[in-house]
Amino acid sequence: MSGDLLSRYPPGGGALRERAARAPAGEAGARARGPEDQPVPILMYHAVTRSPAAATRALSVTPDAFAEQMAMVTAYGCTPLTTAQLAARWRTGRPLPHRPVLITFDDGYEGVHRHALPVLAELALPATVFVTTGWLRGLHEAGSAPDRMLDWEQVRELAAAGVEIGGHSHTHPQLDQLAPGRLATELAYCRELVGAELGAPPASFAYPFGYSDRRVRQAVRAAGYAQSLAVGNVPARRAQGPYALRRVTVRRSTGPELFGRLLECRALTRAYAPDRALTRGYAVVRRARQARRKAIRSRG
Repeated sequence: MSGDLLSRYPPGGGALRERAARAPAGEAGARARGPEDQPVPILMYHAVTRSPAAATRALSVTPDAFAEQMAMVTAYGCTPLTTAQLAARWRTGRPLPHRPVLITFDDGYEGVHRHALPVLAELALPATVFVTTGWLRGLHEAGSAPDRMLDWEQVRELAAAGVEIGGHSHTHPQLDQLAPGRLATELAYCRELVGAELGAPPASFAYPFGYSDRRVRQAVRAAGYAQSLAVGNVPARRAQGPYALRRVTVRRSTGPELFGRLLECRALTRAYAPDRALTRGYAVVRRARQARRKAIRSRG
């Protein structure tokens, strides 16, 4: 990370420290709300690149923007956790650290290794990368990757650096639209491949597109995952349950002011109103598709 960024966002310093101290997150917020209701921002990234493909541009961030955002995480005095660490604390009732935050990446884009890992390593920030195993370069490729992806050696290097590797299915389908057999295969094959390549199966999962329903969540649990993440664009809370923890989207248009609000879990409703409207619309479409498929199967 450049000295310029460190000087602009010194750890725990200046106006950022004062504003963070007034925010409701962290230990003070936990005392005010109680541990069951403490909000935790789970940041959802995708590609980190200067030249994204058209399909990933909107959900990508530049390497400079990512470095600046991670400097803000440090300046705000946040304590990053992996997905497994957060879930374990909530499952056992252990208190959360001061101003907890999760840094997560979906799909497995090559820029996570090239651009994000050096920043995370320099600042000693843990993170979770959810990989779509059929999109990774190597023996298990299933095609249709939207941009340049990690290869398995890079995944192993991420894991060796302390990054949690989670599952994100094998081919990135809308899981709630799959028949039971195909759903089970997507979940199990992803977990099997990660386990074979890294020596241990993943404990955490993230739903492709953020879509899930009760059947999908039960299948994820049955496949052996201990927790899973959705989207929602609201802070995560223990009451959401370990298989429906919400995340907030970080995209190319996320500037420092909004990113600061993400870390503070503050005033997000208006910023993500279009996302929520699209989510509600997609939910109606998906339910209609499910009903049609059930009707077809019953007639057959």
